[in-house]
Amino acid sequence: MNKILVATDGSESAAEAVQLGVSLAAQYDAELVFVHVVPAVDLVPATWFGVGGAFPHESAPEDRALLEDAAAVAEEQGVFSTTMLLIGNTVDEIVAYADSHDVDLIVVGSRGHSAIANTFLGSVSRGILQESTRPVLVARGSTAHSPDVRRLAGIGLGF
Repeated sequence: MNKILVATDGSESAAEAVQLGVSLAAQYDAELVFVHVVPAVDLVPATWFGVGGAFPHESAPEDRALLEDAAAVAEEQGVFSTTMLLIGNTVDEIVAYADSHDVDLIVVGSRGHSAIANTFLGSVSRGILQESTRPVLVARGSTAHSPDVRRLAGIGLGF
C-alpha cells in the first residue's frame, strides 16, 4: 500500500478515520493525503418572505482548518501528510481524486445513521462504497475499542 486518502469533515467519525488513516500510513510507510470537500454553491433557504437562493461558496478559514487539524494529528505521530481542499459533490470529488491520484485505500468515517436516516439523509460513506472501484475502509465506533489496525487493514483488501 503506497497511498492512503482520508476524507474529513470535522465530525467525530471523521476524527476516527483520521486516526486510523495515520496508523495505517505509519504501519505501511504510505503517502497520506487528507481531503475535505466544500460545496460549489451555498444554498440559502427561503425565508418567511420566500426569498432564498444559491451563492458560490467562498472558501472560509474553517474549510482549511479541518485539514490543518488532520495534518497536525499525523505530524504528532511522526507521519508526513499533504492536504487538498476539493470543491463540488462530496462523493464524486473524493472518488475522482482517488482515481486520478492512484490512491490504494480510501478511509472515511461513518456517522452511524440508521437505515431509515440513510434513506432520507444519504450517506457519504455509502456513496463512496458504491462509486469507488478502490478499497474503502469505513471507520465506525470508538478506535479505542477497534480491533488491531494490522488485522483491520488486511481484511478483504489483499495487503
